[in-house]
Amino acid sequence: MSILLSLFLKLSAFSLIAFGGVNALLPVLFDLAVNQEHWIDVQTFSDYFAIAQAAPGPNFMTVTLIGWHIYGVLGALLATFAVSWPSSILVYYLQRLITGMKNPLSKKTIQYAAAALAIGLVLSSAFQIALQINHSQAAYILTIGTIAITLLTRWHPLYLIAIGGALGILGFI
Repeated sequence: MSILLSLFLKLSAFSLIAFGGVNALLPVLFDLAVNQEHWIDVQTFSDYFAIAQAAPGPNFMTVTLIGWHIYGVLGALLATFAVSWPSSILVYYLQRLITGMKNPLSKKTIQYAAAALAIGLVLSSAFQIALQINHSQAAYILTIGTIAITLLTRWHPLYLIAIGGALGILGFI
């Protein structure tokens, strides 16, 4: 099977389970791109994820960068389309179903359940990625410190990104 067809099929299937966005299933994407298909290495995945999070735009830019790495512009376009089309069709029909419901309690129940599922997947994903990309005690301390500061203060996330970047430049991480 050609690499483009494999990229398209695997990312299309991935899209169907990426409830809450691509970031909700980052460990699965990591496993697919790094361990199963060997499209990229761990450091490249981490770099692409960082670029995708820093750049404005949709949260699936990591997938676009992986496609670009594999097959240039065509790979980027194909990866972006593959991760978008199945979930877009699914959401379209799900929204029509929810809009057509007469019972407001049922609508709210579905919306709250979907939100809880998305939040749970994102938190689980963050935990799994932290375990896979933290390679030193300093990295774990930074991760735990970032979580604590986020939960206990009203600091803007850019301060935390700057602290992490400075620690990386200084060679602590």
